[in-house]
This record gives sequence, C-alpha cells and structure tokens, in this order.
Amino acid sequence: MIKILENYFSRYFPKNLKKKNKYNRPIKNLYGIEIGGPSQVFSSKGLLPVYPIISGLDGCNFSNNTVWEGKLYSGNTYKFASNKKTGQQFICEGNDLSMVADNTYDFLLSSHNLEHFANPVKALYEWKRVVKNNGYLIIVLPHKDKTFDHNRPVTKLSHLIDDFKNNVTENDATHFEEIINLHDIDKDAGVSDIDELAERLKNNFNNRCSHHHVFNEQIVGDLLKYAGFEILELDTLQINIFAIVKNIK
Repeated sequence: MIKILENYFSRYFPKNLKKKNKYNRPIKNLYGIEIGGPSQVFSSKGLLPVYPIISGLDGCNFSNNTVWEGKLYSGNTYKFASNKKTGQQFICEGNDLSMVADNTYDFLLSSHNLEHFANPVKALYEWKRVVKNNGYLIIVLPHKDKTFDHNRPVTKLSHLIDDFKNNVTENDATHFEEIINLHDIDKDAGVSDIDELAERLKNNFNNRCSHHHVFNEQIVGDLLKYAGFEILELDTLQINIFAIVKNIK
C-alpha cells in the first residue's frame, strides 16, 4: 500500500523534472547569469535543481526593490544557493545588459520572467548577445492553461515580432484591457478583486506584475526558433513550460 501511494505522489507531485539531467548536464560546472531570480525552481529542492551543480551565477533584476525579492543591492550580493555562493547583482532592465560584454556567459537562466516583458524578442536577442556561441539558455514559462491567464488567447508569434519591430517599451499597456476582462482573479493570490487588479496594472512599470503575453508549448518553441536558438528539450510539468536551447550565432 505504501509503495502504491509513493508511486501516486511521484506521478502527480514529482520532486524533479523527469528529464532534469538533459537540462543540468550541459551547464554543469559552468558560470552563468539569471534574469529575474533567484528562483525556487532552480534550487536544490526545486523541479530543476540547477544551482547545486554550477560553478557560479550572476543575477539581474530590474529594480533595487521588487515584489518578489524585496530590497536588492548591486555588487557581489547575488545569493542563489544555500551554500552561501554569491555572484554579481546587476540592477537594470533584463533586455538591456549594456554593462555586460558580448559572449560573457556560458549559460543564462530565466524562470517565470519572460512573460513580464512587453518586448520578449528584444530580451531574447539581448540574452543571445551575452551568452557565448554554443552556450545555453534554460527558460521556464507559465503555461497559460494552468494559470490565471487560462481565459486569455495564446499570443501569436506575429504579434511578438511586431512588438520588436515597433520597439515596444516596458511602459506598454496594450494588453491591460484584455487582462482586466479575462484575468481569473480567483487564481491570483496577489489581488482580491478587479479594482486591485486595475490598480496593479496602473503601476505595472514599477511592479512588473502583469503578464503581457501568454504562452503554450507551441508559441514557446516558435519564439525560441525565431530568435535563433536550437531547441534541445521542451517539456511541460505542472504549470511550467521548460526549455533548454543552444545559442547558435
């Protein structure tokens, strides 16, 4: 009976991504950067435990005081692992890493982050620039069907391309009306009613809580291919879409 229960919980509440080794192996003992972290999903107890096997990690956050991390300080303050490892903390937009030279990092991590960019193609091109040729990106995105976005339509690749060509900035409010109309407030622990949601959207440039775009597996694959990455693995687990891609320049 105990074995049956263990198998049940392992199937429906897995401790790790089944293919975790295909994600971890390419970046073992390498140095990278994370955009919008640190992230529980990459921790030793996360679905994809990356932090314990890398040699080091820098971090980038858009503000020195965020909803997710609280107060942050630039410098050698990026704490990403329980063993007290630290890396360089950059306070800047994740799509403008101008202080980082081309081809600096072996890999880049991003978890539940790209959907908060108004111009994700611009972000991906910037990430491509700072990662070495044949380096890696590991990206985790929320699957729209399993989150408070489930009523919204999947963003089309053509729309994402147009946003890039039109140089859309992080002040963009194009999708806010759609969010107001289709957001499932019952699935969002951050707001209690439509008025709170509207207020949060009004201040989005400062809090970056909105999901400008929504994704499923197909659009994630299409977007990454468009940006010039080679997809090595793409998987869905719980509310997450996982992808590891190689940077081809």
